[in-house]
Amino acid sequence: MAYVDGFVVPVPKAKLDAYREMASKAGAIWREYGALQYRECVAEDVKPGELTSFPQSVDLRPDETVVFAWISFESRAHRDEVNTKVMKDPRLAEMMDLSAMPFDAKRMIYGGFEVMVEG
Repeated sequence: MAYVDGFVVPVPKAKLDAYREMASKAGAIWREYGALQYRECVAEDVKPGELTSFPQSVDLRPDETVVFAWISFESRAHRDEVNTKVMKDPRLAEMMDLSAMPFDAKRMIYGGFEVMVEG
């Protein structure tokens, strides 16, 4: 069954270009190791809700925007295999310095999902 890793992250608008550069490099690495898709999308029509929303989920600040992303795989086993290789890649390690990231990783939401419906 197909599998997806998804995440939502707040990115300062002033650092969006740096984030895009980092995401492009990371996406190339994931694809190199076998991910089927790597997508990162910047908020265009997301409004705060009454109880919850994308902005509220990451405690969005006025100078930030939301990035919603996913990486797709053949299966959970395939995801685990790909992610193991990705996490050992020195190119990714260079990007993982929390103090140098162009976003607040502590407010990132992420998880793995089995595909339930595919249209």
